[in-house]
Amino acid sequence: MSTPINFKAIEPKILYFGTPVALITTIDADGKANTGPMSSVWALGWTLMLGLECSSKTYQNLLEQKECVINFPSSSLFDKIEKIANLTGAYPIPDYKKGRYKYDPDKFESGGFTTLPSELVKPPRIAECPLQFEAILKNVLVIDDDPVEASEIAAVAVRILKVHADERLIVDGKHIDPKKWDPLIYNFRHYYGLGDELGKTFKAEI
Repeated sequence: MSTPINFKAIEPKILYFGTPVALITTIDADGKANTGPMSSVWALGWTLMLGLECSSKTYQNLLEQKECVINFPSSSLFDKIEKIANLTGAYPIPDYKKGRYKYDPDKFESGGFTTLPSELVKPPRIAECPLQFEAILKNVLVIDDDPVEASEIAAVAVRILKVHADERLIVDGKHIDPKKWDPLIYNFRHYYGLGDELGKTFKAEI
């Protein structure tokens, strides 16, 4: 007989219960590329929902240019992701980020990432990420009443136009082999692959 579960109501600061990490690449009005890590992403068909802070450079660029690339890193890239986790392309730095974030106009260089040209959109792909989705903006839902977020956030729907995959991950010519794909997972602010914990983000409190 299994042991009964005793539940307790809690109010955690974050609800990142285990989602993939993605690097979103965008371009600004001057054609300069930006990349930003995020961990609120899920797919429904060929539409992806992205959770973004409205004050972020990624969000601002996406609204203006209406294009992006969603790059999915493997678990081995967690240290590169964390190198840019406390960097922002937004200037001036939003008030709620001051003291914890630094302005960086080139997070590609800071993270050690290499750009690749996309085929259907202007923002570049990231060569080190084994999966890359070119996309265009569909819809935006701004959330301005969240009880814990320090700024407005948005649920952004993008339509996937083209998928690029490391050929070593492909099976039957068009499918991703789940036995070979090892995504980087963000689990309550700690990084995991599909196995042991790899490390934690600078914002983790435990």
